[in-house]
Amino acid sequence: MSSPLPLPDRPSAEQLASLRANLSRSCATGGPALAFGITQIDDRLVDHGLDGTGLHEFAAATASLNDDAATTLFAAGIAARFASNGGRTVLWALSKFDLYAPGLEQVGLGPNRILYAQGSKDAQVLAMAEDGLRDGSLACVIAEVKAADMTATRRLQLAASDGKTPMLLYRRHRTRGRCPLSTLSAAMTRWRIGCAESSRLPHPGVGRPRWSVELVRQRAGNPFTLELEACDEQGRLAFPATVANRAATRRRAVAQAA
Repeated sequence: MSSPLPLPDRPSAEQLASLRANLSRSCATGGPALAFGITQIDDRLVDHGLDGTGLHEFAAATASLNDDAATTLFAAGIAARFASNGGRTVLWALSKFDLYAPGLEQVGLGPNRILYAQGSKDAQVLAMAEDGLRDGSLACVIAEVKAADMTATRRLQLAASDGKTPMLLYRRHRTRGRCPLSTLSAAMTRWRIGCAESSRLPHPGVGRPRWSVELVRQRAGNPFTLELEACDEQGRLAFPATVANRAATRRRAVAQAA
């Protein structure tokens, strides 16, 4: 009768502590973050930008066409800046093609940077988005859907992490006026975008559009709301000068009163 195999030595308390620390650091390490270049946003984001290997969700503040357009351009501007880093292509998956190409180009996402994919239903759109993420060669993936449950968003988050590619999910459907972001999701950040009144110009003309940008939720961070100027031709937002001047005036007044 053969002798029993020796049992492996149990790890020491120091080895277990080291393993736990390594696992913790590994889980906490995200991908490269895309900064907005606006202190008022970047300082409030846990990663000081958008994680380049994560899922980020967007929804319009209302069902109006104006808010829908603002949300589309907000996501397009982010995608344009992801694409500018390496000159790669953006995959835009959707079930109804209603995009306005000149508008996308005005925020830095020209036709030479977009690959469109159209499906007949949300399941196909999500599947194409997941395939694009896992490919790993795209600058960014955008998908427009009516619904995506927790399982679908977990799959997108895992695919984004595996492919080292950011995922922007635009939730467009509203039921009885409810915000699409009221459902559960595995997204790292969730944003609600709406139009705001532009500042008056000293001369007749059309000023730069403004958006109400609300971060509804972020992992390990707090929500916030800001009023910002819309994306420029490079996809960059701007903090309104009038708002910055008012904030500086308040700080000076507080300092003088002290």
